[in-house]
Amino acid sequence: MNPFLATDGYKTGHHLMYPKGTSLVYSNFTPRSDKHFPDSKGYIISFGQQMIMRQIKGIFDAHFFGRNKEEVLNEIKSEYQMYLGSEYDISHIARLHDLGYLPIHVKAIEEGSRVPIRVPVLTIYNTLPDFYWITNFLETLISNLLWKPITSATIADAYRRNLLDWAKMTDIDNIGFVDFQGHDFSMRGLSGVDSVIQSGLGHATSFLGSDSLPVIYGARKFYDEDGFVVGSVNATEHSVMCAGGASNGEEIETFRRLMETFPTGPLSVVSDTWDLWKVCTDYLPALKSEIMGRDGTLVIRPDSGDPVDIICGKEFTTISKTQWPTLDAAFQAQVAAMTFKNGGLDSEYTNFLYGDIYYEIYIDDTNDFRYRIIKTPEVKGVIELLWETFGGTTNEQGYKVLDSHIGAIYGDSITLARAQQICSRLESKGFASTNVVLGIGSFTYQHNTRDTLGMAMKATYVEIKEVKPLVSGNTKTTLHQREIFKDPVTDDGVKKSAKGLLHVHRNASTGDLELTDQVNWLMEAQGELQTIFVDGNFRNITNLASVRKLVRE
Repeated sequence: MNPFLATDGYKTGHHLMYPKGTSLVYSNFTPRSDKHFPDSKGYIISFGQQMIMRQIKGIFDAHFFGRNKEEVLNEIKSEYQMYLGSEYDISHIARLHDLGYLPIHVKAIEEGSRVPIRVPVLTIYNTLPDFYWITNFLETLISNLLWKPITSATIADAYRRNLLDWAKMTDIDNIGFVDFQGHDFSMRGLSGVDSVIQSGLGHATSFLGSDSLPVIYGARKFYDEDGFVVGSVNATEHSVMCAGGASNGEEIETFRRLMETFPTGPLSVVSDTWDLWKVCTDYLPALKSEIMGRDGTLVIRPDSGDPVDIICGKEFTTISKTQWPTLDAAFQAQVAAMTFKNGGLDSEYTNFLYGDIYYEIYIDDTNDFRYRIIKTPEVKGVIELLWETFGGTTNEQGYKVLDSHIGAIYGDSITLARAQQICSRLESKGFASTNVVLGIGSFTYQHNTRDTLGMAMKATYVEIKEVKPLVSGNTKTTLHQREIFKDPVTDDGVKKSAKGLLHVHRNASTGDLELTDQVNWLMEAQGELQTIFVDGNFRNITNLASVRKLVRE
């Protein structure tokens, strides 16, 4: 697309609206608020600046500078005039085409860094006075391309921190498993392949597992990776299971055929096409010797229901007589009718179904009446059922770890809250959090906007050359350096911008990045904002491996 058609419509006239003599515009891109994503803990992950500048340069080179001047200018003039309904002077754009490159200086915080909210991750200004307008003309494109990789990288980091904490608590010897425990399942739910690359690479800053293959292309193109980027395993889908047949014998033969087809390595089999609990309690025990004899892990994949309950089972409920008045009246009546014959417990009716849940009625050690949920497969959950059949080991921290021949993954509707609940519930049952992989999908990565982390690009400094005629006939040129800012009285403070030239440095005590505004050019040139692009050329190139290393520090 012609880059002059890849912007907000109001940008078309801004070059005429700056004060006469404007020669420089300096802007920054900053995450302003995490009120819509408090799990960020006040920080974002700096990521994507190199990618989006390579994208922007590619767009300009291919669709503006690389095209015939008359053709491309006529296209812009024709479209702008129809859009605005008036004559449009394209001379400023013609001069840019003659120049042949983008006269801008872009600086960024090192990608992979943890950056506090309200500290800029990118600054940009024009390098030639005639092109003061190009700085904020690029605002829309920069914002459009950059908010998603930063947001997804920050969300992935929140998942990783959560999973790391639980792994350290329950299976510290298997801490490396976390690299693959968060698996990207989001591609089909994102808004296009470009979105998959932006978001998927953000995910890949924290995790090595992904089913979004465009991430590999993006890593090679924008981050020069030539080795491993992300990986996955052989896995079935529902059509494969359906094609094998729905009867008991047919489904178990599908499992057997799949293991024969893939005799080694991990193999993930979607297991809830019909009856997940029958798979766990009938088929897998029948196939135990074949599964245990296989050189690899058979991964069971539920794909529907409440992920916390499916993986961990339903929680037990135990109620004493003192809590009896709080129970549902119909429940009380049914229990009373079955259990309080002759003032005691009638063993004939100790187990019963109420709603969809099986209950057991019993007398505790204090002769108090109680009830509890019977441990049906639904109550046990997938991990406990797999443990009952295949066993495993108990690690030094006292948590159960499934045998390496069997595992589980859940990839439907996982959220940060559910990931936390799954790990917590597994821990409470004595299982290590590393017994399950979580597929993180579009429910996590698509339900976000630029406002999730309050991303905005704003100008904070301009230079204006004022030329005045003198009585002598000569002229006097005065350079006005204006520190500009916005601070709407009707806002809650989120939209208040920094002022003037910016300097980002590390706090000597905490190591956190901090912003100092209203500095001079000498101080602006120092600090943590490093040049990544100037006058069409890239500087300080990074790669995905370096980004990942920094995220993990």
